[in-house]
Amino acid sequence: MLPRVATVKTLNTIALCASAALLLLSFWNRNDLPPASALLPQLAAEPAQKPTAKQPFTVEYSGVRYAVEPQFEYDLSGMVVSYRQHDEYSSMHRLANDHLNMEDLCVVWGSTAASEYLSDISFWNGIFTCNFSTQSRTAWDSIRLNQISNNHLISNDDLTRREVAKVKIGDQIHLRGWLASYGTGGNKRGTSTTRDDTGDGACETIFVNDFEIVKPAFGLWRVSLYVSLALVVLTLVVHFRLPYRPYA
Repeated sequence: MLPRVATVKTLNTIALCASAALLLLSFWNRNDLPPASALLPQLAAEPAQKPTAKQPFTVEYSGVRYAVEPQFEYDLSGMVVSYRQHDEYSSMHRLANDHLNMEDLCVVWGSTAASEYLSDISFWNGIFTCNFSTQSRTAWDSIRLNQISNNHLISNDDLTRREVAKVKIGDQIHLRGWLASYGTGGNKRGTSTTRDDTGDGACETIFVNDFEIVKPAFGLWRVSLYVSLALVVLTLVVHFRLPYRPYA
């Protein structure tokens, strides 16, 4: 093998290893939450809730008819800290014949979203719950439990469902709709109507009329994730295009 080719191969191997390491590191940190300085002003406000004159109605989705009972108009701006997408194949929803629930979003707002210790808290969604924990007492004391909510989002509108499906951790979102109960026959899911409750039944069930990702999360780790992935692909292409050197 010519010396120049050997040098290129060595440098390419180093670049491949470095970009692969950066890819793993970026993937691990891709869900870092944005700092308080990156939050939109509307996230400082509490969710707006008021009585509604909307009467109960029915909608159909995936061949199933659902009865929806609106209780309050609801307007929420917040930052997504965890989510769980649902589809017709997830066991609990399939058994309940519930295809209207498209996604659960765990959202924070107010001083909790702006806490400098928020990244020290781990958030994750169960099938019907938002869970969070931390080993830092300071981080725990910096949040308000009534500024964290798990939201069961329901809609039969395909455009709305596609927009909700784009959500990533750290996105700042705005939604409007009705706090509502819904179900089929005797199978009914209710909704919380206050942010001060906890435990079973504390989740907000929202029939979504408008949904927007106002400010997508796109921090340095996500940038480096895409850049390092591109570098891995490029260096692999170079690796396999270089002349093969058999070992003695």
